[in-house]
Amino acid sequence: MRSTPILDLPPPFEEALRRHDREIMRYLLRTTRDREDALDLFQETWLRAYRAYPQLDSAAGLRPWLFRIATNLCLNRSRDRVRRSRVISADVAPEISDQPCNTSPEGVLHLKAMIARLPGKQRQALVMRKFGGLDYSEIAAALGCSAEAARADVYQALKKLKQAELNSNE
Repeated sequence: MRSTPILDLPPPFEEALRRHDREIMRYLLRTTRDREDALDLFQETWLRAYRAYPQLDSAAGLRPWLFRIATNLCLNRSRDRVRRSRVISADVAPEISDQPCNTSPEGVLHLKAMIARLPGKQRQALVMRKFGGLDYSEIAAALGCSAEAARADVYQALKKLKQAELNSNE
């Protein structure tokens, strides 16, 4: 007698939405640091997920797949902004302050400023790990890299944050 394989089918789309909407929104808010952008990207993430949902093979890949969609949209938005800013202000260099905001609570604002200065992939990996609670294999799937590379990105981000903190205390 043959046993039938147990299928690990994804849950219905409405259940997937209900299960992951908050963490996707938190991730987008932390990544974009802008509520309006995060809301736009949130809608686009779920629209793209809905369109591609029938091709998803298993429930095991759902969470990293959603983060991958959100990450790609964030990268696209960032790339588009850079292109537009070059066209709009080709002769004017924007003034970017290297100093964190000095408003209360200082610690949180200082940390947010330091995280914002991290390279894109390191920042995304750190946010997914520390604020999203994703494991390294999920981060790897979302960023399109190996689990070891995801671990290295988080490690390097933490190392840079610690160094920046030491430099600011001197």
